[in-house]
Amino acid sequence: MTPERKIPERRSRKARRTRDTLAQAAFELVLDRGLRNVTVEEIAEAADVDRRTFSRYFTSKEAAALDSLRGDGDRINAALRARPAPEPPLLAYRRAVLDWLADPGAEPWHRRPRIFDLLVVAEEEPTLYAVFHHIRVDAQEDSVAIVADRLGVDPRQDIRPAVTVAAGAGALLAAQAAWVRGGRPDALPALVAEAFDALSADLLGEPRPAPERHQGAPEQHRDAPEQHRGITSTTRTTSTTRTTSTSEEAEGTEATS
Repeated sequence: MTPERKIPERRSRKARRTRDTLAQAAFELVLDRGLRNVTVEEIAEAADVDRRTFSRYFTSKEAAALDSLRGDGDRINAALRARPAPEPPLLAYRRAVLDWLADPGAEPWHRRPRIFDLLVVAEEEPTLYAVFHHIRVDAQEDSVAIVADRLGVDPRQDIRPAVTVAAGAGALLAAQAAWVRGGRPDALPALVAEAFDALSADLLGEPRPAPERHQGAPEQHRDAPEQHRGITSTTRTTSTTRTTSTSEEAEGTEATS
């Protein structure tokens, strides 16, 4: 390797270390003290750099705190590229997500220390959640390109890649939300599988029978229109009966007269 090539590589490694140090400092400070109690200056000081250096790598403290999650979309997309070509796109996306969750080397969320806590905070802080949303969108754009390549189509002309990724990413997001709100850090893989099962079976298959109601239980809102129609029908029947009876009484009175 020539000296000219070594210098850029060293600079690149140094920049990567600086970015990682800033991200780790933001991650720990936000979790330890709360997002609103942490400033950019404090993150820079914890990483032993100045504010200008922080601004070269991140646009906000939220972006720095969530930077460790950005690589997870890349890992899922790498697993998606590696799926066998004959697999249907949504199945390939599902298995790519499950491959990521099952790979200890990829450090999926349920195996990485404090990621669960970070996502709990992201659910509570709108600015943090907004940055998390942008990270997901960036990863999904790459996923759409990968699915389009698998199908041999142009995603600008064919909607199927975008629909596939939107469905798969939606299932992952639903599982992640249930995981955070459920308070069980080890439950993520099971929730992801459940979410994809619901997507492919319950929502795309035959509807299940409605559950039986217990006596005395309040009626569900979805049955309200049926109840309303029944009440209206009964009211109309009663009204018609009364009108008929009145007419018959009137005719009887006229006949008697």
